Amino acid sequence: MITVIGLGFVGLTTALGFCSKGFTVYGFDIDQKKINQLRKGKIPFHEPHLKETLKSNLNRKFFLTRDLKQALKNSSAVFYCVGTPEAPNGDANLQYLLAAIQETLKKIPQNDFKVLVIKSTIPPLTTQNQIKPFIERSGLIIGKTIGLANNPEFLREGRAWEDFVHPDRIVIGCSDPQSENLLKNLYQPFKAPIFKVSFNTAEYIKYLSNTFLATLISFANEMSLIAHSIGDIDIEEAFKIFHRDKRWSGEPANMSSYVYPGCGFGGMCLPKDLKCFYIQTKKWGCYSGLLKEVLEVNSKIKQFVVKKVMEVADKKETIGIFGLAFKPNTDDVRESPAKDIMKLLWDQGYRNIVAHDPIAIPNFKKSYRFRAQYHLSVKEAIKKSDVILILTAWNQIREQKGLLQNKKVLDFRYCLKNS
Repeated sequence: MITVIGLGFVGLTTALGFCSKGFTVYGFDIDQKKINQLRKGKIPFHEPHLKETLKSNLNRKFFLTRDLKQALKNSSAVFYCVGTPEAPNGDANLQYLLAAIQETLKKIPQNDFKVLVIKSTIPPLTTQNQIKPFIERSGLIIGKTIGLANNPEFLREGRAWEDFVHPDRIVIGCSDPQSENLLKNLYQPFKAPIFKVSFNTAEYIKYLSNTFLATLISFANEMSLIAHSIGDIDIEEAFKIFHRDKRWSGEPANMSSYVYPGCGFGGMCLPKDLKCFYIQTKKWGCYSGLLKEVLEVNSKIKQFVVKKVMEVADKKETIGIFGLAFKPNTDDVRESPAKDIMKLLWDQGYRNIVAHDPIAIPNFKKSYRFRAQYHLSVKEAIKKSDVILILTAWNQIREQKGLLQNKKVLDFRYCLKNS
């Protein structure tokens, strides 16, 4: 059995979604007006499929309760779907969530392991640094006498039922196996990939999703402002034609390959065209702060790479640069991140540099005259390096993962973990 605290958009969808998979669910909310509406089979907001699902499960699988103590006694997991509204300073207001947890802790039977599941949206570090200590101050020990997990929701208003019942992924942030196993069992009927991660990672994924979507919308809107400023542009048609790019549908490289961290963009087109378009926006009278920031981030990420090298390597060690082309399967080194990173390393006093690339070495040596040892053999380059920087996700470096065990490796393409 499950208890869901907070029966708004997320909470009611969660409660009825679990009912649809055969679970008995207790629903609790401090808003008595909302409870009275639900008892009558009325949904206090518009969301397709919830009304009929409520009517078919009310007092069968779904029980609205005022007796939180009894609900908790019968439940193995407690889902918190309590609002975390914006605080005056723009942060998340946790007072309602913490109050709900505190009320729960008062009524949980002693020596009865329950998993407290935070579904409310909260910033990274909140579960680890605030909620976990808050619970443990009551004398409970996470993983021993009580469980704790962060389980973010990815529901779209208007399609919440479909998103919950047929999820594309389920994220479980927790630190103890008992909580992990219980939640995996609860979600098993949903037949979706389940990812167990840390508290911070679960919280981060939620914000990663929402900030990305917001950025896409703002990018489109800023481009429309620029188009209006230029004039004689059919904005609707331009975007529809833009959407016909094969990358939206996965060919030849889907958009997810662009929405993935690395160490900067390069090549013939992106740097040149972005700079040109940004400069033109000033002439058109529609200055683009967003494009300016894109250029600045492309510079900052390279400085970050060098900073991380300086944290792990002294000036006498040999730094191995793995990847000179701006991306795999090309020998194009124009505006390659390796160029700027090697220069920054040299400026910081690193004189022992080894460089490897399976096909781009000739072009790189011709274009940029760096004092480095160039090795076509990946094995030889690994052997000569004390610290390895992966700047291009070539398969050749993935295939030599075993040789990297005793090296300090900085994987700035995040390509080794699952290789």
